[in-house]
Amino acid sequence: MNLLIWYRQDLRISDHQALWAACEAARDTGARLYALYIATPKQWQAHDVGPMQLDFIERHLNCLAASLAALGIELELMTVADFAAVPAALGQYLAQRNISKVFASEEVELNERRRDAGLLASGIDLCLFGGHCLLPPGTVTTDAGAMYRVFTPFARRWCALASRQAIRPLPAPQPLGPAKVPSHLRLDVAKRASDYWPSGEVAARERLLAFSAGALGAYGQQRDFPAKAGTSSLSPYLALGVLSPRQCMAAVLDAYPAALVEEGSPGRSWLMELVWREFYRHLLQAYPGLSRGENFNALGDGIRWRNDAGEFAAWCEGRTGYPIVDAAMRQLNTIGWMHNRLRMLAASFLTKHLLIDWRWGEAYFRRQLVDGDLAANNGGWQWSAGTGCDAQPYFRIFNPQLQSERFDPEARFIRHWLPELAGWPLKALHRPEKRASDLFAEAYPAPIIEHSYARERALSALAVLKRG
Repeated sequence: MNLLIWYRQDLRISDHQALWAACEAARDTGARLYALYIATPKQWQAHDVGPMQLDFIERHLNCLAASLAALGIELELMTVADFAAVPAALGQYLAQRNISKVFASEEVELNERRRDAGLLASGIDLCLFGGHCLLPPGTVTTDAGAMYRVFTPFARRWCALASRQAIRPLPAPQPLGPAKVPSHLRLDVAKRASDYWPSGEVAARERLLAFSAGALGAYGQQRDFPAKAGTSSLSPYLALGVLSPRQCMAAVLDAYPAALVEEGSPGRSWLMELVWREFYRHLLQAYPGLSRGENFNALGDGIRWRNDAGEFAAWCEGRTGYPIVDAAMRQLNTIGWMHNRLRMLAASFLTKHLLIDWRWGEAYFRRQLVDGDLAANNGGWQWSAGTGCDAQPYFRIFNPQLQSERFDPEARFIRHWLPELAGWPLKALHRPEKRASDLFAEAYPAPIIEHSYARERALSALAVLKRG
């Protein structure tokens, strides 16, 4: 009987628990090990997976195929419409190849967990392994065994538990034998070039090592300035599982061994970003309604969103008249990624200045992002809207003008992404209402709404979130 390693959101060969176990089982039994990736175009469409991320997936599948071939494993691509079609197609595949056991990595999203539960119920021997989190969902709980609803105590407990572990990523398995590299694997879906982002596990690890040796130490001081290369830009690789969180944590601790136990460690700020990622993934499993677009805070159901389609289009296209917001949207629409500080600002502007439902913004981001990830995207949007777990208070409303002056003081980021405004004076770039009335009037719109008016309107509309 043969074996299968089923790839999903884990497109790597190093620090891969399921692949390691599958290779060991194949070695012990003399079985042939197959590798499979199942494309589900209609499911991707239903999940708002964007065309740039689909291109990134295709590029990484071909890198993965070459890496697996070096291990003596051939990667095959199967295409079915959606998760509902997986059981029959996979069952047929296993029967044709005399495969008795399937190894795979766990996934935390609700539809994915339901798919796996259905396969297990159908009798398929599906052996699931962790890896998408360093500490598995359900293992970081209060003394009463409940999921934390606030980040700070979760992070404190997470660090305490992680500090007791030996955080050593698994190496790539030893080769099983020869295998040919398959011809180019192609996803038959609409794609958009993701060439801005290097592909492959080697490129991802190189980027991680360069960050840990350089910008990591100053991350806490530089991360909020979008014109600076102060962030890791590793989220696209974590989203597809090209890098594992254990590899990232190991890199932090190699550079700053005390980062888990000392809050003043230079590596602590970025380590906390990894913990935020885990927090949102743990929440997604503990509260399945998050996968269905429900407000974490049920009081959010009472918000009367305006949902103006024209204003939403202006936000999507970077035509709000606020240069820092529009530059952020240009960045997103061009490279499929947005600086983290600006993600918060853009989300706050949509939900609080324009009073447009966070779900509209979440879906738009998901369709544009090369690093699209349900847990992080949902968590960030609900935090910004004030409806989420440990959310930004509803009465905290980012002032885009002050954010612009503070975090892009020389307007380098704005001028890069809005070159048509390169000739504007600095004050007008930060405070567009102070520009001369005829200054580039045709090249750039006036502010879509005045900040102080938007703030008062939002405070009124979002007051339903006020806890008694």
